[in-house]
Amino acid sequence: MNGIVAVAMKELRQVRRDRRTLVILVVVPTFFLFLYGYALNFDIRNVRLAVEDRDQTQASREIVAAFHGSPYFDVIATTTSPAESSALIDRGDAAVLLVVPPGFDRDLRAGRSPALQIVIDGANANSATTILGYVTGVVRQLDTPVGRRPAVGLVSVEPRVWYNPELRSTVFLVPGLIAFIAMITAVISTALSIVREKEHGTIEQVRMAPLSTAAFITGKTLPYLALSQIGATGIVVAAMLFFDLPMHGGWLDLMVLLALFLAGALGTGLFVSTIAETQELAFQIAAMLAMLPTLLLSGFIFPIASMPAALQAVSLLVPARYFLTALRGVLLKGLGLADVWPSLVALAIYAMLVLTLSAWRLARR
Repeated sequence: MNGIVAVAMKELRQVRRDRRTLVILVVVPTFFLFLYGYALNFDIRNVRLAVEDRDQTQASREIVAAFHGSPYFDVIATTTSPAESSALIDRGDAAVLLVVPPGFDRDLRAGRSPALQIVIDGANANSATTILGYVTGVVRQLDTPVGRRPAVGLVSVEPRVWYNPELRSTVFLVPGLIAFIAMITAVISTALSIVREKEHGTIEQVRMAPLSTAAFITGKTLPYLALSQIGATGIVVAAMLFFDLPMHGGWLDLMVLLALFLAGALGTGLFVSTIAETQELAFQIAAMLAMLPTLLLSGFIFPIASMPAALQAVSLLVPARYFLTALRGVLLKGLGLADVWPSLVALAIYAMLVLTLSAWRLARR
């Protein structure tokens, strides 16, 4: 314990003198959260909508008024011919075209279910899918005869969305950003720590000290774990304040989950530092190991289930995959540690493996 405390105190003094490391661990995570939190947003606002009302009745005007009142749509033009409507879509002046067919009001009064035509610019498939969902939502909430049209079948479907009823993309993205930012900052900060000692020559003094490799690794990790925990907690609090991220679980559960994930991230950084001989090379390797797998193979943006089988197998080695599953469970669903234990076990195994591998490489040297 004396050796661990001595290394930890030395590391804390070094971090205090090296303001860059302190900024990376405490300030940069929150800055990245604001940068990516506002930049990465799948919600679409002010969709340009053109209207071709061929019915010109009270019912059709109520349909148009509903889209006028929606926060998602801006009615930019009212057309009178299909050619004019097509030209707006072709030029990109409008992203959506609403066509109310002739006889719309008559069919409603006769008890029939008339159809509205919605033309969406599908050049961007993701945006088109989102816009289609907005259109469906507006039509379903109409307080007009359309909303009271007779049922077509015997089955009535009433969808309910749990955990994110407004379908806000920030609720989906911000937990992924927490994992992404915490992984990058933790890996890079520890990757540079031992390499810095190599370049300054102080690593030779540590090797001659009566200190075991395990004590050296533990002493190196604990200060960065504490600082990374503070930085990650700051990210969560900032996300709750500025992005309305819900917190349905317990803070103690969240702290344990963060500690396990950060231990593995710090171990990855220490392993990188045993390979690289310069800070530039350590930074490049750490960024590659932390950024690409966390961004692409963790389920942060792209669903793992839709990936090829080979990539799904590779994603089993990415700790952010398990952390993100557990984090969303704690934050959004109010789950406890007992409910997310498979992810906790995977994170603990990963942390032990990378820390043991780092200690083995240092011992060999």
